[in-house]
Amino acid sequence: MASTANAISLSFSTTTATTAPPTLKPQNLSYLYLRSSKPTTSVSLRLNRAGATLAAATASRVRASAQVMDVASSAPTVVEVDLGDRSYPIYIGSGLLNQHELLQRHVHGKRVLVVTNKTVAPLYLDKTIDALTSGNPNVSVESVILPDGEKYKDMDTLMKVFDKAIESRLDRKSTFVALGGGVIGDMCGYAAASFLRGVNFIQIPTTVMAQVDSSVGGKTGINHRLGKNLIGAFYQPQCVLVDTDTLNTLPDRELASGVAEVIKYGLIRDAEFFEWQEKNMHKLLARDPNALAYAIKRSCENKAEVVSLDEKESGLRATLNLGHTFGHAIETGFGYGQWLHGEAVAAGTVMAVDMSYRLGWIDDSIVKRVQNILQLAKLPTAPPETMTVDMFKSIMAVDKKVADGLLRLILLKGPLGNCVFTGDYDRKALDDTLRSFCKS
Repeated sequence: MASTANAISLSFSTTTATTAPPTLKPQNLSYLYLRSSKPTTSVSLRLNRAGATLAAATASRVRASAQVMDVASSAPTVVEVDLGDRSYPIYIGSGLLNQHELLQRHVHGKRVLVVTNKTVAPLYLDKTIDALTSGNPNVSVESVILPDGEKYKDMDTLMKVFDKAIESRLDRKSTFVALGGGVIGDMCGYAAASFLRGVNFIQIPTTVMAQVDSSVGGKTGINHRLGKNLIGAFYQPQCVLVDTDTLNTLPDRELASGVAEVIKYGLIRDAEFFEWQEKNMHKLLARDPNALAYAIKRSCENKAEVVSLDEKESGLRATLNLGHTFGHAIETGFGYGQWLHGEAVAAGTVMAVDMSYRLGWIDDSIVKRVQNILQLAKLPTAPPETMTVDMFKSIMAVDKKVADGLLRLILLKGPLGNCVFTGDYDRKALDDTLRSFCKS
């Protein structure tokens, strides 16, 4: 890591930002992100690059409610993603699709295209159309129903969205609505970013994975056969509407998959949240409404905070990808859709933690706690047996976090709740980790 002479810190509090966050160059950087268990404490972002300079900057703490929401309340909890004139709210609550004004206030034109899939459409498409049109006769809604699954997150399926939009003669004032999980959200967002060079869109996530992670922050895109999410754009929605009632129809396996991203927030930046999860994992898996609502809210607060500081993943935001470099390799090598995204991330997180321990950056108590919580969540703690060292290396070589041929990883360092984004590590530790988890 860099000496303290080259370290630069960013701090934020509940005050409003006065200066935009700086743009950081990704090449040859090593970031150390330190976060205490208290949600209002400071963030340090250390830059390991000789002679690098950084303009002084502050960023606001996301505006959000401080306590666990009461899911019986009709008023949603609102978490704000603070991006200046592109800021937007995340509404979280029970029965929000019945509160029509929440959606309608974010539809600025008269034409709407709802993008969903064959699984979600029979459950929530009619309710969503009603929410968009009830008492609002000037709005007309079209829909496109895509096949369900990660393997369809590709260019051919994306074209079905463009086909429907063009056939329906939608214009630049149209709004696209993503109704579904992470695949639908990513594809609809990318279609909205590209159609007529950009139209408004709204996220209505219906899985835990999408509600706590992928719907927030504006990452959109599709997969390529050589790598996951290699084609896409940063494009922010007008709002995110999280109706927790949609989780009532979510299969248990999908629920557990989403919990992997919840666990991630605790490990990288929120030790207090991780400790809460250790005590309440059984409630999350049992779909306790208050536990789910709290986990979603706290996850969204964490993600919104990071996105507000580093929208386009120059450095800090990359820390949200703990376990993802290994996990994406599993998804690509094992076959898209064979494992759910969260399952691959869970195994990837164990590998990242193992490597962190081999580097001497964490103690064995964190290793054990990660194993234990993933087992409680009924998630994998090792990659599929078919994955080889060579498969991991070849796929990871084209990961988005590679810069100038250097693979940068998110690893844990220090007490629980701290991590680094760095290419400055002993390559032997990576090799040893891969060999320990692969038979060949």
